[in-house]
Amino acid sequence: MSDIEHDAGRPPDRPVPGVSPDSADFPQVAARTAEPLAVLDSVLTDCRACPRLVDWREEVARTRRAAFAEQEYWGRPVPGFGPADARLLVIGLAPAAHGGNRTGRMFTGDRSGDVLFAALHELGLASSGVATGPGDGLTLHGVRVTSPVHCAPPANRPTPAERDTCRPWLVRELELLGPALRAVVLLGAFGWGATLPALAAAGYELPRPRPVFGHGARVTLRSGTGRPLDVFGCFHVSQRNTFTGRLTPAMLTRVLADAATAAGLEMPANATGDQA
Repeated sequence: MSDIEHDAGRPPDRPVPGVSPDSADFPQVAARTAEPLAVLDSVLTDCRACPRLVDWREEVARTRRAAFAEQEYWGRPVPGFGPADARLLVIGLAPAAHGGNRTGRMFTGDRSGDVLFAALHELGLASSGVATGPGDGLTLHGVRVTSPVHCAPPANRPTPAERDTCRPWLVRELELLGPALRAVVLLGAFGWGATLPALAAAGYELPRPRPVFGHGARVTLRSGTGRPLDVFGCFHVSQRNTFTGRLTPAMLTRVLADAATAAGLEMPANATGDQA
């Protein structure tokens, strides 16, 4: 068994009739009828539709970072993390090469995730502010985290084609979350630009002209049945943004608190994001 063909913490394979996981059509065909959300998460982990991303994620899993040399890397697509009845969805960019690609859990095992989960914990939306990997006991309360691209990309930069190939997974995730979902936080311009078309494909009406990304941006969309969805923009929790102060913990917590309020989630009385 190779380093990346491991079973620990891995969902079972679920073959999709008539299409190979290596096919560019696999996400579209496999996502279309996947339900419930746990099945979507499981099927997603078999995807090999983007050769460049497959090569990169598996190369990283073989060579590993020195600090994690003794750890077995996940090295597969990383599904979303959080309850199937989440009222708030946080959408980033893609798994980190030595974060989610190592742990198999979105936003886990890297400094970006440390910042995000600390803010969610402060708001009472996560059981802990520390996320090391499956088995650490972390649970999210009314919140789910995911990304438009589910494989770690070289230099954290998916190509437009890779983004579009991966989109059906996000569309289906939005559809399955739809009955409970009330708010979405989009991290960074990439998350914003990649998710708006997915929201449209999932049945939400986008205003024209299309909303422009900005930290603190807010727009209310409506589903075909008139159900509202509040969409919030937030600078990404990348090390570049958090180390330079472009995104402070207070700025992040403020957006998450506003989104949680819009979603109808309960938070501690003092969890407003106004603290310095």
